[in-house]
Amino acid sequence: MAFWTQLGLLLWKNFTYRRRQTFQLLIEVSWPLFIFFILISVRLSYPPYEQHECHFPNKAMPSAGTLPWIQGIICNANNPCFRYPTPGESPGIVGNFNASIVSRLFSDARRLLLYSQQDTSIQDVQKVLGKLRKLGNSSGLDLKLRDFLIDNETFSDFLHHNVSMPSSAVEELLDAGVNLQQV
Repeated sequence: MAFWTQLGLLLWKNFTYRRRQTFQLLIEVSWPLFIFFILISVRLSYPPYEQHECHFPNKAMPSAGTLPWIQGIICNANNPCFRYPTPGESPGIVGNFNASIVSRLFSDARRLLLYSQQDTSIQDVQKVLGKLRKLGNSSGLDLKLRDFLIDNETFSDFLHHNVSMPSSAVEELLDAGVNLQQV
């Protein structure tokens, strides 16, 4: 038999069977419609909740270096979600704190300890430690967070443009006092 003849006979047999079993035909048609109407009523009762896209601050892996890794852990401990892309999402940026005073202190110490070819490297370390002690012991200094950040640095730029806080709150945060003994 040809394909079309077989298809015609199969459709005729199905049509005859359906015509004889009207109750079964009604159930086969109404059951999917009933489930479909339930889905429509649920969708109309509970409209979808629109969630904005989430951008998370970057977190450096341990292979990026100890300082970026620790700064990423401490500064992003609460895992915030922002509506707009964060500065660290750009390719090739490991940390948002590249020019902070802590990063500069560590890079200067590393340069001093590793790349010093002079015999006075131990005296230089002692000088740096002495100055740090003097800076830590002097409580008369009124240091603010703004003093440690460079204008238009990644972190300060992030505070001004991406954080969903009023600008007065950002200014209060930047004017907050820093106690070096606690740091």
